[in-house]
Amino acid sequence: MKNAVVLKEDILLHSTSDRRILPNVPDKDSKRTNVDRRGISNNEYQENYAVSKEKVETGRRYLVDYAVKIQIIDQNGVKTAITGKAVDLSGSGMSCRISIKYKDHIENSTGIKLSFKIEAGTMPEGYEMKIKNIRAKWVRSYVDENKDFCCAFQFDQLLAQYTYKNRQVYMLSIASAFMFFICAFIVLMRSSSILYFSFNKVLYLYSILAATFLLTRYLFGAFYKSTPINPNFTPSVTIIIPCFNEEKWIKKTILSCINQDYPIDKLEVIVVDDCSNDNSVEQIKAIINILHNEKGYDLQDRIRYHVQPANMGKREALAVGAKLAKNDLLVFVDSDSFLDPFAVRNIVQPFQDKRMGGVSGRTDVANTFTNTLTKMQSVRYYIAFRILKAAEGLFDAVTCLSGPLSCYRKDLVLKYSNAWLTQKFLGQKATFGDDRSMTNFILRSHRTDYQDTAVCSTIVPNTYKIFLRQQMRWKRSWLRESLIAATFMWKKEPFMALSFYMGLLVPMLAPVIVIYNLIYIPLTHRVFPLTFIVGILMMALLMSVAQLFLRRSTTWIYGVWFCLYYEAVLLWQMPVAWVTFWKSTWGTRMTNADIKEIIKEKKKEGMVDDKKRTSI
Repeated sequence: MKNAVVLKEDILLHSTSDRRILPNVPDKDSKRTNVDRRGISNNEYQENYAVSKEKVETGRRYLVDYAVKIQIIDQNGVKTAITGKAVDLSGSGMSCRISIKYKDHIENSTGIKLSFKIEAGTMPEGYEMKIKNIRAKWVRSYVDENKDFCCAFQFDQLLAQYTYKNRQVYMLSIASAFMFFICAFIVLMRSSSILYFSFNKVLYLYSILAATFLLTRYLFGAFYKSTPINPNFTPSVTIIIPCFNEEKWIKKTILSCINQDYPIDKLEVIVVDDCSNDNSVEQIKAIINILHNEKGYDLQDRIRYHVQPANMGKREALAVGAKLAKNDLLVFVDSDSFLDPFAVRNIVQPFQDKRMGGVSGRTDVANTFTNTLTKMQSVRYYIAFRILKAAEGLFDAVTCLSGPLSCYRKDLVLKYSNAWLTQKFLGQKATFGDDRSMTNFILRSHRTDYQDTAVCSTIVPNTYKIFLRQQMRWKRSWLRESLIAATFMWKKEPFMALSFYMGLLVPMLAPVIVIYNLIYIPLTHRVFPLTFIVGILMMALLMSVAQLFLRRSTTWIYGVWFCLYYEAVLLWQMPVAWVTFWKSTWGTRMTNADIKEIIKEKKKEGMVDDKKRTSI
């Protein structure tokens, strides 16, 4: 239920279609699992779930279209070089279109070597690289739907192993060295702040707090570990998808939510449309009708939809879904977010702790390789979840159970539902920030956690106009809910409480500090702010190098650009948020509040007559 306005075509991963519409749903009679056809036994699946999951992900095939150099070695050791066209690629093999005249050469070969370039956006992040002479063997030949001759090859080693051997080792070494250097440099810089503390107490205190906050978050994040899978822990779950004007993505979202590796008698999906004014309802009805005709999954009883009589907001839609839910745990999923097939099984695991009230999953960017803006957001999302949210999870006090994927105890959602729906801040009704708000209600009396292995991907803004509107809305909700959380976070674990209050002060004071260092000091003292600029660059590099170290993705450098863009543009949204926290417009979609704001602005300009309001 986020931005639905996309002005540019997004670049997404495209998996090969499966003969089953729900290939990851376990068999109703438990006679087979969704991984049987991938060569994994039921015993292995139950006893070593993590390994089984990895094998499934390795076997996931993606549609590709690029040239492949194929070296064929026959029984006499003679080498023949040909060129083919890759049609699909997985972590364990690939299929290629090849001239049929080479059929016998390939099928009777004693060895195959493949060379190709994995283009960005065709495989998950971290795989984009040149593959040179990876050994493979012929598996089968077939004729595709276009009557082209194709061969399927299996790699002698997994792509993940190849990339680790050929690139990851030196990338890890470089990233480790850089992280050590950057952290040491930041510590040395802040040591000088202590020495010069008496000259400007406010400025140097801020510098010490900012560095301490940042470095401790990375330190705590490094110690984080996900709750391991207990295959026997499968509480009943209802997935609720609030939808408003999301006709482009809603079908994919629904499919990803029902296509889960989870007992079918313990999972249901409810879609609540908030009176969309596009074709969202038609798309919802179409995909649910298709699913209801599927046999063997009891889908008639497990997936349904509800249409609100009027546009009442995302909170109302979620609250309606909670009341309709039959199960003990509620998973909230945004309507432009797509769940990994193992997301539900992973996100419920922390609830083995009876004191757990809510859990956030990890959100990756689905359209990472669309443009520079989406690449910057991809790095930011990964660090925000894997480092910052993981650091909070270490102390069971995650301050925002994020909208794209989060799980709550149903009894707690119902308990706080009325206060959540009627929430006001300084006399103004709170509309957006539903995830932070519900988190605050639960965090007062229960634990909240982060589960890095529960993954979803989401569509992020690919234009700066929409992105800036989204960020302004987020800053307003962050400001409101952070001030509310400040009234009780002191009761939490001391390290967590201290980190929270530092994290509240640092961004709020940042605009003043930047003006002081980059404008006031140079003008009044004729001193170039070299130290301050170097400090910003070091912290930007820390984010990028952490991305390189943990994810080994070529997008790592965009973390630097994001930090610089934040200092130049996003930072200045904070003062605006201070004085416009009361605004209820989303800015990224036409809610009632947004329409009223447009009418108000146009009336000021004399462009709208009261009698013509209905035409807007």
